[in-house]
Amino acid sequence: MKDTFDQVSYQCSKVVTKRYSTSFALATKMLHPSIRSHIYNIYGFVRFADEIVDTFHDYDKEILFDKFEQELEASLRDKISLNPILNSFQHTYHTYSIPKHLVDSFMKSMRMDLVKNIYRTDAEYKEYIYGSADVVGLMCLQVFVKGDVAEYNKLKESAMALGSAFQKVNFLRDVKADFEELNRSYFPNTNLKELDEASKKRIVEEIKADFKLGYQGIVNLPAEAKFGVYTAYKYYYKLLKKLQGTPSLEIKNARIRVPNYQKFGLLARSYVKFKMNLV
Repeated sequence: MKDTFDQVSYQCSKVVTKRYSTSFALATKMLHPSIRSHIYNIYGFVRFADEIVDTFHDYDKEILFDKFEQELEASLRDKISLNPILNSFQHTYHTYSIPKHLVDSFMKSMRMDLVKNIYRTDAEYKEYIYGSADVVGLMCLQVFVKGDVAEYNKLKESAMALGSAFQKVNFLRDVKADFEELNRSYFPNTNLKELDEASKKRIVEEIKADFKLGYQGIVNLPAEAKFGVYTAYKYYYKLLKKLQGTPSLEIKNARIRVPNYQKFGLLARSYVKFKMNLV
C-alpha cells in the first residue's frame, strides 16, 4: 500500500504546481513523462517552504519553518513522510541522488527571508540568489541528466544562470509586492522607492546575460528535458521583454503579466522550433 500513498503524494505535488504557477506547470507538462513528476515534486517542496516565509503573516513563521525543516530532515533520513509534499520530494531526492548541500543552501536562503529584508552588497545578493534559485535549477538538472556526474558538471553553470534569470525576473516583476507588503529589497545599490529607468536597465541587462548563458545549456540538455526547459525560458524571456518595455513607475505600481493567449502562442512556436531541431 505504500505505492498508493506515494502516488497520492505525487498528485499533491502536481496540484501544488498547477495551483501556484500555471506557467511553470505548463512548462513542466512539456517534459517527458519519465521525469515530469519529479519536477513537480521539487516544485512542491520549494513552493511550500517559500509560502511559509512569504504569506503566513498571521502565524509564527519561524516556528512553522522550524517544524517544516525538522520534517524535511526526517523525511530524507527515513525515506518517508506523512506530509505528502515532503514524501514525494524525498523520493525524488533519493532516486536521483540530489546532493544534500543543494537542499541545505535552499533552506538557508528561505530562512534568510524570515530575518533579512535588504541586500546591500553583491555578495549578500549572490548568496541569496544561489540558495533560492540556482540550487533549484541544479536539483532539476540532476533529474534531467539522471544523475550522470559528467553531464551534470558540463551543464551546471548554465543551469545556475537560468535559475538566476528566472528568479531575477520574478524580483523585478514583484517589486511592488516585495517592497510594499514584505518590506524587502533584493537588488543591491538600488532605491526601489525611486526606481528609475537607469536602474531598471542595469537590472535587465544583468538578467539578459544570465539568460544568454542559460540558453547555452538548454541546447545541450537531454531530449526528455529540452522542450520543457526551453518553454520556460521563452516564457520568462517574454516577461523580461515586457518589463523592459514598461516604464519603471508602472512596474512599481502594478504586477506585469504575460496573457494566456501569448503563453500558448509561445508554446506553439517553441514546439515548432524544437521539432525542427532549431533549439
